[in-house]
Amino acid sequence: TSASFVAGNTVVLKPSSASPTIAAQFVRILEEIGLPAGVVNFLTGPGSSIGDALVAHPLTRFIAFTGSRDVGLRINELAAKTQPGQRWIKRTILEMGGKDAIIVDETADLEAAASGIVVSAFGFQGQKCSACSRAIIVESVYDQVLQKVVDKAKQLRIGDVTQAETFIGPVIDQNAFEKITSYIEIGKQEGRLVLGGGHHGPGYFIEPTIFADVDPHARIAQEEIFGPVLAFIRAKDFNEALRIANDTEYGLTGSVYTRDPERIRRAKEEFHVGNLYFNRKCTGALVGVHPFGGFNMSGTDSKAGGRDYLLLFTQAKAISVKKL
Repeated sequence: TSASFVAGNTVVLKPSSASPTIAAQFVRILEEIGLPAGVVNFLTGPGSSIGDALVAHPLTRFIAFTGSRDVGLRINELAAKTQPGQRWIKRTILEMGGKDAIIVDETADLEAAASGIVVSAFGFQGQKCSACSRAIIVESVYDQVLQKVVDKAKQLRIGDVTQAETFIGPVIDQNAFEKITSYIEIGKQEGRLVLGGGHHGPGYFIEPTIFADVDPHARIAQEEIFGPVLAFIRAKDFNEALRIANDTEYGLTGSVYTRDPERIRRAKEEFHVGNLYFNRKCTGALVGVHPFGGFNMSGTDSKAGGRDYLLLFTQAKAISVKKL
């Protein structure tokens, strides 16, 4: 939203129907700093009706979206259809899902790797498109890393997130709760449950959940869950780990824990994600430092937070003047 009006556009801001309050606070701040009325127009409601109307309207010039793969693809399809009275081709700036992986090889600092996996997988209850949902571990250190991650995840406190010592809060709503718990049931058929799998009430609290020995093509290893569910996948060596990491339709974030310079060089070229990290977690991209956006079904690789991002909200006009 900020990039759009900074580049000189007016905006209709429609937040997720599950989280309108933070967007309302954002709009209140814009009013306080003196942004002229009508530049950012705040509109709440269900995406299935309001969202479609906004995308299809002939006066809409472009759509910037953050959300799921399925909704992003629907927006892309709707935007491509020319409406009566429309005089331009609509642009889409789409930031969609992920099935992000952390690779750990036998040369890595295993303690650091385990800590990075836990924070990436369970921070904000896994409700991040950048969250680690696959831990791909080289066979020789698989059991060690799995045990370290389980031990660390057991220490995570679930409860009231206004308390500093609490790490795991509730997932956002009942729909998310039901989707995540249904994937946990699927995971019980696809892997070995080594931690969690339950939930707490009242409220939508789901335990940090880890499945071991998951096949790379299992549903919980391929589909975005958007919750605190982690699949551990065994790789015979680094080559296979890299192949497994790339073997999804997504390509948002990834991380590699290794001390081998040649493997770092290879991952830079071969690990096909928009945001790649080495020897650190796969979440936490910082505006102005690590622009954010992914490949394949993770979106249009718009690299939000980078200086080139603003150009997506502009049109280039070339002007030539003959000297008289």
